[in-house]
Amino acid sequence: MKAAIVGGGVIGGGWAARFLLNGWDVAVFDPDPQARRRIGEVLDGARRALPALYDAALPPEGRLTYEDGMDRAVAGADWVQESVPERLDLKHRILGQLTELAPEAAIIGSSTSGFRPSELTAEGARAIVAHPFNPVYLLPLVELVGGAEACARAADLLRGIGMYPLTLRKEIDAHIADRLLEAIWREALWLVTDGIATTDEIDEAIRQGFGLRWAQMGLFETYRIAGGEAGMAHFMEQFGPALAWPWTKLTDVPAFTPELVATIAAQSDAQSGHLSIRALERLRDDNLVAMLRALKRTGSGAGGTILGHEATLSPPEEVDGLPVTFRAQVPSSWTDYNGHMNETHYLEAAGRASDRFMALVGADADYIAGGLSYFTVESHVRYLDEVLAGDRLTVTTQVLSGAGKKLHLFHRLARGDGTLAATVETLLLHVDLETRRSCDPALQVTEAVARHARAHEGRPAEGAGRFTGQR
Repeated sequence: MKAAIVGGGVIGGGWAARFLLNGWDVAVFDPDPQARRRIGEVLDGARRALPALYDAALPPEGRLTYEDGMDRAVAGADWVQESVPERLDLKHRILGQLTELAPEAAIIGSSTSGFRPSELTAEGARAIVAHPFNPVYLLPLVELVGGAEACARAADLLRGIGMYPLTLRKEIDAHIADRLLEAIWREALWLVTDGIATTDEIDEAIRQGFGLRWAQMGLFETYRIAGGEAGMAHFMEQFGPALAWPWTKLTDVPAFTPELVATIAAQSDAQSGHLSIRALERLRDDNLVAMLRALKRTGSGAGGTILGHEATLSPPEEVDGLPVTFRAQVPSSWTDYNGHMNETHYLEAAGRASDRFMALVGADADYIAGGLSYFTVESHVRYLDEVLAGDRLTVTTQVLSGAGKKLHLFHRLARGDGTLAATVETLLLHVDLETRRSCDPALQVTEAVARHARAHEGRPAEGAGRFTGQR
């Protein structure tokens, strides 16, 4: 699959990273001589952040090219994304050229944050709105507006690269999310204009309060809880009258006087001017990865999108004849103050490998739902080398023995360069979840374990046998 990116700014670079790191070839067209540098910096951040969301390997990275002609960029493309500045005359010109040059079957998407598709296509261009959110390579949401058939095809392709396509029922200026953001932005500008709060205080109100709720539940689900046991109807009855009170200035916009611009710029400098934009982006990405991974554990909000995408990624293969049971890029949330992976996460990686091996032999989620599972009763970790944030960690699993109720595993944790970083020897017992007592596995699990044990028999397992009942 190939994507063509026209316009290499922050959004275009984010699109390039999202496609590229999900295995697409990407061609970029932007006559600005700084485009390569900008996209290179975005890719550096994306390579560090996006794979850290997943506990499975993303596809091999696609091929990135920079073209000096729009025709060469879009040749053979399955998706063409326009991300030029928000000027309707410019978009008409670029989208008109793309309509002539792009393959007939290609989706042509515009990153516009405000224009309706009827405005974009008023001069005959073929395009839909595909409006993402920064950073495009981490945030799943993309708003689709336009023809039903094109939006349906676009949605399928976008799900394949881990995004959450939200197709609007009707076109409207600024779509859905930006209309909500614009309302908050206007109110925030009035709070600064009237001297009620500084930029930092407004940001603290969001990040210390409702922003945390919105990340997992959005607006209406949050307010449903606020209604208590009586639910949403009670909330509307209790707080609905407040909408008529003169609290808001949403219909008015403060004048962008030089004084207001200077005030906001000065407050923003005082708030975060000590950090470069690259440092702020890295901080943002690290925090987003940690929050999104937390949401992934429960399948809430954007975490559910990542979880669904992860399930479509290629199944593990073998290394040196042993099944790969865990492969992931180490997130910064797994590291300590030295940037090294904390010792607890060596065991977490091994635990995930045990879970994956259980699934390989048939002791999967359905098996557990049926009342049977393996419980870990003992583990022994050998720390052999350091692992850093961003390292690609691969775990293979060897069956040392698997007769009867016991399952004796030996996990090898290797860095991306092949260096053995740790071994984890684990003993598990098969358990009846109702009686909470050990029992023999089901026949199909016993046979699957036996097949792996025979295949692994005679292999060396240096460091095994010191613990797990073999002292």
